[in-house]
Amino acid sequence: GLAVPTVFEHSLSGKITDTDELLSKTIDISRSTAILLIVAYFVYIFFQARTHHGIYDAVFHADEQRDDDRHKESAKHRLTLTECCIALAVSITLVTIIAIALVDQIHYIVEERHVSDAFVGLILVPLVEKAAEHLTAVDEAYDNQMNFALSHVLGATLQTALFNAPFAVLVGWGLDKPMGLNFEVFDLVVLLLAIITVGNFLRDQKSNYLEGVLCVIVYISIAVAAIHYPNPHEINGAHGATTATGEHH
Repeated sequence: GLAVPTVFEHSLSGKITDTDELLSKTIDISRSTAILLIVAYFVYIFFQARTHHGIYDAVFHADEQRDDDRHKESAKHRLTLTECCIALAVSITLVTIIAIALVDQIHYIVEERHVSDAFVGLILVPLVEKAAEHLTAVDEAYDNQMNFALSHVLGATLQTALFNAPFAVLVGWGLDKPMGLNFEVFDLVVLLLAIITVGNFLRDQKSNYLEGVLCVIVYISIAVAAIHYPNPHEINGAHGATTATGEHH
């Protein structure tokens, strides 16, 4: 679903001369896709929480039995419902403040420090935003609780892909801003290749240090490519220079 607007725009970029018309059509497709993705997300939540929750309960219970130090976890004090609500409210507030501060610095990092926009979007922001999920997943994978680890990683990933990004498009629609899902081809291809790679590693529902090292190497290779990927204004400037040179000749 995320790929549809990007494929549409790049398929017609050289065939439709009116760029404003192409952009308008791409935005319309992005908004329609955003609504469909949010619907898919709520169907997924309903599936997991209501109609088929028994499947997940059995899987997670089996994972708990693999944890050698589960007796230490069960001995820890549990928060009450009121304490959980207060902790969530404080956490959401702090995360929101940190997110706003982080977004405010993106322009400075890209423009003043000349850090690649692709590196910020693909590596830095997700790394900071999902730090808690990363640490939790690593700890659970170390305890051989792979299903718990996957639920944390995939849950956060699906939330970003099926809710956060489409919701940003809808908010932009409400503010009359042309927010779309037409990403750079580099970002889209990296996303699809990452899904295929990780999916193949997890097909046998097992993991080992070799697959872990290979995943880390793939991640580092993506980060290296993102560092060297030029920013959008640099690409546009290069195209402009080429056009000017051609007109001059």
